[in-house]
Amino acid sequence: AEGRLAGKVAIVTGAAPRGEGIGNGTAAALLFAREGAKVVLVNRSAERGQTLADRIAAEGGEAAVFAGDVSETGTADAMAAFATERFGGVDILHNNVGIGGPGTAETASLEQWNEMFQVNLTGTLLCIRACLPEMRKRGGGSIINISSIAGATGLMRETGAVAYTTTKAGLHGLTLSVAADYAAEGIGAGRPDAAGGGGHRLGHRLGRRLPRQRRVALGDRGAHPRRRRLPGAA
Repeated sequence: AEGRLAGKVAIVTGAAPRGEGIGNGTAAALLFAREGAKVVLVNRSAERGQTLADRIAAEGGEAAVFAGDVSETGTADAMAAFATERFGGVDILHNNVGIGGPGTAETASLEQWNEMFQVNLTGTLLCIRACLPEMRKRGGGSIINISSIAGATGLMRETGAVAYTTTKAGLHGLTLSVAADYAAEGIGAGRPDAAGGGGHRLGHRLGRRLPRQRRVALGDRGAHPRRRRLPGAA
């Protein structure tokens, strides 16, 4: 298929929904495929992943299923290797895996806290780390981390989601850090959420807090030293 993503390879984690309807992962996978990308559908359930792959194929797209839990050590590396072997590389990483649960600072169990950090933050980091070398080989790429307004406000519909909101706030910082560190290599990172914003135009967003060299690499024209006119020069 021809489209804006023709010739690109996209990985979508948490691609198939656990229930009825269309979630973020499914919507992204369908859109990527409709725009011409070859899509790797990452899911713990191979059956749900295959159902989505069949839907993409019925629309004329191309997708392959990788079954695994990306929060486990080694799985993310295997995922990136699968995408490279099957489709030739990685251009887009859409991190959609995440879990939630109730609990305030007093009531949330340490087990729940650690599990959410492992899935929501560490799993995301592992996927990014696994895909960066492949993106670098292809001259750049895009990383999309699905976040939540809860990470900015600390609020959910109901009181008590301290572990979830903390991991989403951490995801914001992770995204900004990755965007700043790899922008000069043509690798962007953003975090769509209800609050808007992301890793775009970081040179402008972070302003003078970044050293001039980093801001130049990020494309901030205001970071370039001004040319001074010599006395008497025309």
